[in-house]
Amino acid sequence: MCGVFGAYSETDYVTEEVYLALQALQHRGQESAGIAWIDDRGRVNSHKGMGLVHEALNQDTLSKMTATSAIGHVRYSTAGGSMLQNAQPICANYAQGPVAIAHNGNLTNAGGLRLELEHRGAIFQSTSDTEAILHLVAHQPDKSPFDALACALERAQGAFSLVVLLEEGLVAARDPWGFRPLALGRKGENYYVSSESCAFSLLGATLVRAVEPGEILLINENGLTSRYLRNKPPKRKLCSFEFVYFARPDSVIGGRSVYKARQEMGRRLARSCGKLGGSAGCADFVAYMPDSGTTAGIGYAKESGLPFESAVVRNRYVGRTFIQPTQRVRELGVRVKLSPNGEIFSGKSAILVDDSLVRGTTAGLVVSMIRECNARELHMRISSPPVKFPCYYGIDTPSRGELIAAKLSVEEIAASVGVDSLAYLDKDDMISAIGIPGDELCTACFDGTYLEDQEGSIYCEGPEG
Repeated sequence: MCGVFGAYSETDYVTEEVYLALQALQHRGQESAGIAWIDDRGRVNSHKGMGLVHEALNQDTLSKMTATSAIGHVRYSTAGGSMLQNAQPICANYAQGPVAIAHNGNLTNAGGLRLELEHRGAIFQSTSDTEAILHLVAHQPDKSPFDALACALERAQGAFSLVVLLEEGLVAARDPWGFRPLALGRKGENYYVSSESCAFSLLGATLVRAVEPGEILLINENGLTSRYLRNKPPKRKLCSFEFVYFARPDSVIGGRSVYKARQEMGRRLARSCGKLGGSAGCADFVAYMPDSGTTAGIGYAKESGLPFESAVVRNRYVGRTFIQPTQRVRELGVRVKLSPNGEIFSGKSAILVDDSLVRGTTAGLVVSMIRECNARELHMRISSPPVKFPCYYGIDTPSRGELIAAKLSVEEIAASVGVDSLAYLDKDDMISAIGIPGDELCTACFDGTYLEDQEGSIYCEGPEG
């Protein structure tokens, strides 16, 4: 999962705004950050670095850049390794002009595209699948950069939400299925494009609408120009995991408040668990795993009527552990990030609400720390279904062997994590809580229902014709 942001203005300098917006999207990627802009000479420039936004980029330097359009990116790796060469935006100054691309998602045919392009003579500088789009654009010298980009995206399969800088203007593009969110915002005459609407609020901008699945939106001095990819699948497939975990709760995705969706997940989870009976129904309080389990925990407590306690304290200066690049870093990060309040747990029976169990790393370590606080009983409730299948559309779960629910039953997971009981939210309840029709949501990580190969995809002819 990554975060992308773009800004266009006819009069204002925007590089510092992009920097600030990336801070709002930091939860979507913590390995690297970058910003690109086109200078007065018509050449693309970039600043990129490893780490968090404030570590990778210099705000003071960016505030002095006289650019009226710019794009930015925060990254965690799903395709390609964690290295500076893979930091985005990916930029080039080629015969047709400057180009910079920032990408959220995974191209499922990136390997085939890369092999084809290498046989044509392309020399790749990174292992990121995003670079294939750049080369596809450059290999069409008979077209304008915007037309070449549109043609290149006809060949891209899988998930992509892009912000692109061209001499012709700022471009926003989204794959025909709409896997990853992308939103259009506005402040006065300035336009913004963001992975999530929460970044608009920071800048004093307002959400205009979502960039539509399959839409390629050009923003320049002529206003907004929209065109669509020719491949039109019968249904959209917005990622349901955005609502479960990735998005910030103050974002609106697909017209649906993430906060309201998560709270409803918690309510429905409490209703379904009320049917289980047993000692969990006599728990002393509801706690949550901060921060992504917080909103569902509130919903659970409201529905169950149990007291709500902030019994697990988060270190605000440590990032997300699920999106750390290695298991060792994830495990160490959990101990630094989360700390249970022993006084609250001691001698008590607690229900601990979390949004998901992916690898089980965070849950197992936190539960062991809670057990050290002499909790009498600990019952875990998950406000999503079991994650049993890998995602090929932009989430870092490349194999079933990494997923605890793919290997163990619910009872075995409970024993492995160390809780007295474990229960998940039903998939139908999750869909109802999100409030988007089930056939317009991607639930592949829960049920293994992947898209078929893109039958009917239209491929643009390359420069050879």
